[in-house]
Amino acid sequence: MSIYQYNFPTRIRFGAGAMDEVAPHLAAEGFKRPLVVTDPTVRDLPFFKKLLQSLESKGLKPTAFSDIHKNPVKSDVLKGGDVYAAESCDCIIGIGGGAGLDVARAIVLRINHRRDLFDYDDLIGGDQYVTEDVPYFITIPTTAGTGSEVGRSAIISEDDTKRKRILFSPKLLAKVVFADPLLTMELPGFITAATGMDALTHNMEAFVAKGFHPMADGIALEGINLIVNSLEKATNKPDLESRSKMMIASLMGAVAFQKGLGVVHSLAHPLSSLLDTHHGLANAVNIPYGMKFNIAGFEDRFRRIAIAMELKEHTGEAVVQALFDLNTKVNIPHKLSDIGVKQEHLDTLADLAFADFCHPSNPKPVSRDDFRKIYQEAL
Repeated sequence: MSIYQYNFPTRIRFGAGAMDEVAPHLAAEGFKRPLVVTDPTVRDLPFFKKLLQSLESKGLKPTAFSDIHKNPVKSDVLKGGDVYAAESCDCIIGIGGGAGLDVARAIVLRINHRRDLFDYDDLIGGDQYVTEDVPYFITIPTTAGTGSEVGRSAIISEDDTKRKRILFSPKLLAKVVFADPLLTMELPGFITAATGMDALTHNMEAFVAKGFHPMADGIALEGINLIVNSLEKATNKPDLESRSKMMIASLMGAVAFQKGLGVVHSLAHPLSSLLDTHHGLANAVNIPYGMKFNIAGFEDRFRRIAIAMELKEHTGEAVVQALFDLNTKVNIPHKLSDIGVKQEHLDTLADLAFADFCHPSNPKPVSRDDFRKIYQEAL
């Protein structure tokens, strides 16, 4: 029940009741009119109303903005920026899962950067245009999945094509993260499972990603261990300890994947774009198949993952089986057909996956044909 502070890469206040510190913190910093960005689901929850009341009790005048899509699009960000200006806001609070925090971070960028939003796409060198100051920004995660609360990027889709774009800059880091595991205690089991498998995917893909980043590797292995030892309980018989470990592991995954992600995320992103699949669920179903693809040539990486997972056999095959077993324990289906994917979707999915921005950091190259074969196996 204690609240701890550590800094990596930004200041993190972690523990039960951490959200209660938000209003005193902003008041002490001299802010008056926060824009509170979230999604429509979170806006209706009791803890969100409690946050607004606590801000008002400290003399602040919050404005809530929740007019966003499940998979955020550019127009969501532009609307939020207009509300910030119309209400004369002076800081931004992002509260929620990945969607709410991504939109909040993109609004942070938008306020003083007035080029077309996607001119700032990191994949085309847009970070060079992030030159102005940004509003004071704090984050409050409500799920243990994306880890977006400690991120420096926002994934926003084009309204028409649904193509995902990345807005990135170190300036977009939250000044303070208030990570309160109590906010996750009422999450339904499905959301806990799907977001938890998303966090596991972040840690696991970061560890096998190509490149040299020993700090990210160490963080990822510890994150993997925390998740495999707490996700089942957090999903099926939640208590504060299991939910706390999942929130920590989610934070760790988002720090670790600065090293890169890989084939699993490139398999998952098109499911969200084409079929509006929950991102965590898409990762959860695809991770055993994507990791199976990566084993050959990287057996030592998988040996270390197996050790972190506390498996009896230290092989890639044992890791893949453990992933299927974990999905079973948290009621995640094993096949894409169980989540609405049909044979006629596979060619389009393969095209989108090959065009995705995550697989270039996969430990081995992934061709369009490879994606098609993995989807077929997973179907």
